[in-house]
This record gives sequence, C-alpha cells and structure tokens, in this order.
Amino acid sequence: MLREVRAGRVLPPAELVALHDCAGRVLAEDILADRDYPPLARSARDGFAVRAADFPGSVRVIGEVRAGDRFQGAVQAGEAVEIMTGAPVPDGTDSIIMVEHITGEGAAITTDRPVKSGDFINLRGCESPRGSVVLRAGSRLDYAGLAMLATVGRTLAPVYRKPRVAILATGDEIVDVDELPMEHQIRNSNSASLAAQVARAGGSALILPVARDTYKATRESIALGLQADLLLLSGGVSAGKYDIVEKVLAEFDAEFFFDRVLIQPGQPLVFGRAGGKFFFGLPGNPASTMITFELFARAAVALLSGASESPLHLLQARLTREFRHRPGLTRFLPAVLSIDGSQITPTGWQGSGDVGAMARANAFLVAEPERESWAAGDLMRVLAK
Repeated sequence: MLREVRAGRVLPPAELVALHDCAGRVLAEDILADRDYPPLARSARDGFAVRAADFPGSVRVIGEVRAGDRFQGAVQAGEAVEIMTGAPVPDGTDSIIMVEHITGEGAAITTDRPVKSGDFINLRGCESPRGSVVLRAGSRLDYAGLAMLATVGRTLAPVYRKPRVAILATGDEIVDVDELPMEHQIRNSNSASLAAQVARAGGSALILPVARDTYKATRESIALGLQADLLLLSGGVSAGKYDIVEKVLAEFDAEFFFDRVLIQPGQPLVFGRAGGKFFFGLPGNPASTMITFELFARAAVALLSGASESPLHLLQARLTREFRHRPGLTRFLPAVLSIDGSQITPTGWQGSGDVGAMARANAFLVAEPERESWAAGDLMRVLAK
C-alpha cells in the first residue's frame, strides 16, 4: 500500500504558515541554519574557565562571566574566570573546570585533577554550522521542530497544504448523531472517529452525508468524495447482498490493489484508486473502522500530506494476565497500557461493534497469527492508540 501511495501521490502545494500554527504540519522545504550554532564557544558547565596547562595546580580568579555577557580582555597563564553554563568562553582559556572539582574560594582555586584542553566547552558551530540543514523537507513539525524554527529566526515556515480527506459512511441503518435512533438503527459514530483520526494524521476532514444502500445514492456520494485528495468509505465492503461499494467503485474504472487483509477486526478492507484518487473501503463496524484506519489509511493520509515516512508506533509490554486467541489471523484488540508503558491488560469487549471498549482502551494488543496463548508476564506487542 505504501508503495502505491508513494508512486502515485501528488504532493500538495506549499503555503507559508505562521510559526505558532505549524505544529503537526509537514515541511515543504529544507530549513537552514542562519548562523553557527552555538555562534561562539560556550561553557557546558558551571565552573571556571582556565588554561589546561596550568593544572594540576592553583590559579588566581580575576572575574566572572554569565550567560548573556562576555568577559572583557584575555586570560593569562595562572589566571581563571568564574563561568556559568551557557556563557561565552573567555579569550585565552581552553577548558572548563567544574565547580565541584575545585577547592578554595574567592581569589584563588586549586585542583589536583589533570585538565584536558576542550573539557566542557561547546565549540562554535558544533551543533549546526551556518548553512547546514537543521530541518528536512518531509518532516512533521513537533515541539522540537518549532523550537528549531524559532532558533533560526523563522516566523513563517513553508509547509504542505493539508490533504482534503472525504469521509463517507454508508448504510440504511445509520442516522445522524443528533437523531433519536430506532432499535434497528445506530448513530453515525464512524464519521466522528475518522475525522479525528484524519486530523491527527495531518489531513483536513470533509464529512459527507450518509449514503443509503442504493446504487444511485452510493454512486452520487462516491463521485463527490473522489473530488477530494483521498476518499474514506465505511461500510458496504463485505459480501452481503446490500454491500455494494465495490460494485459502484468499479463503475468509476477503479483499480483495486487489495480487498481483504488477514487481521481481525477488519478483514474486508478495500484499497484502490479511481480517477487518480486513492480510496479505502473500511469495514462498517466501529472497531474495525478505527483499527483499519490506524494500520493502513493513516499512513496514506500522512504521505499525502507530504510526510516522508509514517511508522507504526509499536512497543512491547508484559501481560498482566493470561491471554488466548485462535491462531490464523493477526488480532488487534483493545487494551489498557500502564502509565509507565511496562504492562498491558486486555479489556473485555463484545466484538467489533463495541464502541465502549474502544473508548476505555488506550492501546491495542497485537496477537500474532501463529501463536495461541501467552502467560501472565509474557512480553506482547502493543500498538499505541
């Protein structure tokens, strides 16, 4: 899937966005250092700026320098300057002695330790030389990225426009969120969950009206959805009599890359392209919709937003109790990950329609297809939610 999206994607246009609105956006150009960082040699510790050749031994303290100041003059043999972390290294000195490593105070300091030239000094340009790339195009800007933009003086940043992602729920049983459903109906939770997942992946969600289970309604809705950069459909992709999404997509000369995956929940998953636009046909049950988006569609949204990569956030944690499943499929089941990330507890759930279990979970337990059981204390893979 990633191969098809990379090969067939058209990167969105770039736009200049204010620094404080850039969080989560993807850079469209490399960002370069506007000067050496640090711009001069600076101390990495609180202590004394000295000449290494004077030690072990004693020297006379002739002044001090703080971050934001510069020491006037040059330090001669037998002299030292008290210095604070981040302060510029005075001329004539070539090392820093940590304050914990000296004896004496006031006019003289002593240490019996040998001192090496360069100790605890960050040299000019050691972090980022002028003109070097500090942020690469295709990277998603997080808090550290915004700090870097601010550091190099960028009040505006070139980022890709967010891809427009159309969300289309299908099915006669679906009613709007503000309606009172009858016993055989359900409110449209999938569009709400998908819109949140799209936004987190870097896209801009466009929620379309629910498509009823008729060719005419489904065709009109799909035609509208294919005007966006990516179309997400939920429901109508199983093998039932009224599951008509794939048949309607075929009328748009759709190219189907796959229509089933060996996972649970979420086996009947469709991925393809029609009219130059990618689409996913996600299963209609809420848990299946959420999980298949995270495993497949999330990466497509990220790549279409200009990101160079979109890795799954998998980790390992120890089970708090025994777990069993029927081998054959990879299962992604709702679970609660401990605060420190070391333990995982499966939650009770009643199948892929159980929205409550999904809401209570903060992760998914990943049960491998070739293994049947795990004991309490065993390591198991976890997908962060």
